[in-house]
Amino acid sequence: MGNPKQKWTAEEEEALRAGVAKYGKGNWKLIQRDPELSPFLFARSNIDLKDKWRNLSGGPGGHGSREKSRPSKPKPTSDGPQSSVVIKQTAMPKPLIDDSSKSFAPIPNRYNELIIEAVSALKEPNGSDSRAIVGYIEQRQEVPQSFKKQLCSRLKRLVALEKLEKVQNRYKIRKDETFGMKTPSSKQNGTRLKKLQNTGHIACDAVEEASVTAAYLIAEAENKSFLAAEAVKEAERVSIMAEDADSQLQLAKEIFETCSQGEIVLIA
Repeated sequence: MGNPKQKWTAEEEEALRAGVAKYGKGNWKLIQRDPELSPFLFARSNIDLKDKWRNLSGGPGGHGSREKSRPSKPKPTSDGPQSSVVIKQTAMPKPLIDDSSKSFAPIPNRYNELIIEAVSALKEPNGSDSRAIVGYIEQRQEVPQSFKKQLCSRLKRLVALEKLEKVQNRYKIRKDETFGMKTPSSKQNGTRLKKLQNTGHIACDAVEEASVTAAYLIAEAENKSFLAAEAVKEAERVSIMAEDADSQLQLAKEIFETCSQGEIVLIA
């Protein structure tokens, strides 16, 4: 027996709507690879996204009737010779729609600031564990169920950015190293620490914003490349259809000229 399906949260539904608005319906892999949406949809498969979007859009269980219209065969008549020329019905190619032009609002990321605020407020000498951090945040703000799953990865990222320090599965604010040989006064020390903290926050925020922008541009380029490849395939298919139609037209002209001269044409 497989694992029971988890109920969709409001953040996951919002991320799915944003992904469809950005990449279009059916591009589930692109939606999962998006750096802004993957933290909310990493536990969902392509089939989960497809089924959930079907429920959100209010459509029926299927995609309409699967029966294709078949061309009607001409019935033979006794008044004249039978005609074996059948007109081939082809469906017109659907126009490609570039969904990249639609407006897309990125989902804000405020959880890193909440984690740092929780560790600073708890002020435990040996550091705070993940349960204490979650409990502090839940008392002050409502968070989705996926926040607990993503907490470990967010803590590791804050440690890598040197904003937190990990000591035996506990986390505390990283202490700044002192500079210079002279011992500064408490007022000077506080002013210097504030400047260092502000500079560090600005630099980290700039790097994080640049990485998010770069990831968004890469995803957008991949989407445009995919649309271009589909357009090339569609153009090749239309070219083959045009050649087939031209050969059919030439055959019809030859049959018409032969019949106009009073000759009988036998077509296998």
